[in-house]
Amino acid sequence: MRVLGVNAVFHDPAAALVVDGRTVAAAEEERFSRRKHGKEAVPFSTWELPIASMRWCLKEAGLAPSDLDAVAYSYDPSLALEEGPGLDPGWERLRLIYVERAPYFLSTALPGLDPSRVVHVPHHVAHAASAALAAPFTAEGAVDRAVLAADGRGENTSHLAGSYSASGELRVLARQPLPESLGLVYEELTQHLGFRRSSDEYKVMALASYGEPSMNERLKDTIAYRGDGLVVASGVDWETLVPACPPGEEPTREHADLAASVQDRTEEVLLELVGWLHEQTGQRRLAMAGGVALNCVANSRIVREGPFDDVWVQPAAGDAGTALGAALQVAADLGDEITPMSGADLGRGWDEDSLAAILDEAELEYERPDDIAAEVARALSDDALVAWFQGRSEYGPRALGHRSLLADPSREENLERLNRVKGRESFRPVAPMVSVEHAPEIFSGGPLPSPYMLFVHDVAPEWRDRIPAVVHVDGTARVQTVDPEDDPLTARLLSEFAARTGSPVLVNTSLNTAGRPMVDSPRDALECFGSAPVDVLALGPFLVRRGRITGGLR
Repeated sequence: MRVLGVNAVFHDPAAALVVDGRTVAAAEEERFSRRKHGKEAVPFSTWELPIASMRWCLKEAGLAPSDLDAVAYSYDPSLALEEGPGLDPGWERLRLIYVERAPYFLSTALPGLDPSRVVHVPHHVAHAASAALAAPFTAEGAVDRAVLAADGRGENTSHLAGSYSASGELRVLARQPLPESLGLVYEELTQHLGFRRSSDEYKVMALASYGEPSMNERLKDTIAYRGDGLVVASGVDWETLVPACPPGEEPTREHADLAASVQDRTEEVLLELVGWLHEQTGQRRLAMAGGVALNCVANSRIVREGPFDDVWVQPAAGDAGTALGAALQVAADLGDEITPMSGADLGRGWDEDSLAAILDEAELEYERPDDIAAEVARALSDDALVAWFQGRSEYGPRALGHRSLLADPSREENLERLNRVKGRESFRPVAPMVSVEHAPEIFSGGPLPSPYMLFVHDVAPEWRDRIPAVVHVDGTARVQTVDPEDDPLTARLLSEFAARTGSPVLVNTSLNTAGRPMVDSPRDALECFGSAPVDVLALGPFLVRRGRITGGLR
C-alpha cells in the first residue's frame, strides 16, 4: 500500500510517505517554506497544507497522486469540540470547517488525487502510532508495547494511554478529556515566562535547572494525577505564583523556581501515569510521542524511576510526527506489516554533482579534501565552528549529525560563542555528540545508546572539566550517541577528533540562527554560512572556509 500522511491542523505542518509498511520519506513544511513551525506566515498559517513536503515525498518515491491508496490526515473532525473551557467557538468552528474540507484542498494541491481516498485519523491515535508502530522493538521479534501520547490538545483530548499488539492493533485504556492537559499547562507557563507558546517549551525546561521546585505544594491541586489514567492539569493562577516575565526580558530566579516547580510536578504526574499504564498492560516496553514526550528531563526520570524496561520516544514527537503516525496507522489498518523506523534521516538529500554545481553557481572557492572527516576534525581541534551538512535531513526538531553546527566541547567559552551565533538565551545548553562505544564511560543515568537526543544523562565528574561546553548547570547533558553502522561518516569524524584531542565528544547543535528553521537545502546552508560567524562549511565531501567567499547565490 502507498499511504501519504499529512499534518496541517495546529502547527508544524508536515508530510510523510509509507510504502508497503516502510517509511520512505518524511519532512516538515518549514524546511521548504523557511517559516519556523509554520507560524511566520499569513493568518491561519498554522493550518497551512504542507504542499511542498507532500509533493517532495511523492517525488522521492517516484509516485503520482493518483498512485496513492490513501491519504491519512491526522485530525478527525467527527471528534472535534466547537466550544468548551478555554476554546474560542469562532476559531474552533473555522478549524472544523477547514478539516472537513481538507480532502478537496488536498486534491487541489495534488492534482489527480481522488478526495475519497482521504482518511481522517484521530490526532492522538496518529501520535500513538508514530511511536508504537515505528519503534524498533520489533527488531527483537513481534512484541506488544504500551504507548503514551501526550501533548497540548487534540480534537477533544490531551492524552491517550494504551497498548499496541504485535499485529499493530491499538487498545485504548484512557483518553484525557479537555480542558485538563499537561501540555497546555506547560504552554501557559511558557507564555507566562515571556517565551513563545507552542514553540519555546524547551527553553522552560532549560530554565528549570537554574531554579528550585519551591512552589510544588502550591501546584499540587492544579497539576496532579487523578487515577485511572487521568490527570488534573488546568486552572493555574500564574500571577499569584510569580508575576509574568515580559517578552524579551531576562527571567528572574523566581521565574526559574516556577519553571522548576512545574517541571517537577509534570514529572511526578507522568510517573504515576506510566505506573498505572504498566499495571494495566503488563508490558515491558513503552513508546511515547506528543509534545510532552519532547521533555527529555521527564523522559529520563521515567526511565530511571518508572516500571518499564525499555522506553522509546519518537524523534519527531511533536505534531509534525502525526503525519507519519497517521500514515503508519492507515497502512496497518490496510493490512501492511509495518517496518520500524531505521533512523530520523528521512528528509531531502543531494548527490555530489548537485552540491558541486550549487557551489559553482555561488562562485565560491571550495576544496575537496581526500578525507573530509579528518580535515573537519583538524579544524575543530583548532577551535573552528563547523557547519556540517551531510546526507538526508532529519525529521523532527533535533540536529543529529546531518544539519549540525559543531564545535570543540573542551573550551567552555564555546557555549557562549554558539549562543551568540544562534541568538539564543545564555541559560540554554548545547548538546554533546559522542561515539556509542565511548558513551558509557562519560555519561550515565539515562538509556544508552541514545541516538535521538531525547534523554538527559549525568556527566561523569572526571569529564565535566574536560567537556565543559556541553555540561548544563545541573551536571547533565542531552546526549546523542553515534553508531558507525548508522552514520559511518559522523562516527569517523568523532574518531578523528578523538585521535587529535583525546576526547570522543563534540558539541552538536542545530544548524540555524535565531527564529529560522533548521537548514535543509544546500542553499540554506550557504545562506547560514554567509550570514553567521561560522569558520568552515562541510557540504558533503566539499569544504568552504571563511575568508574564501568571493561570490554569492544569484
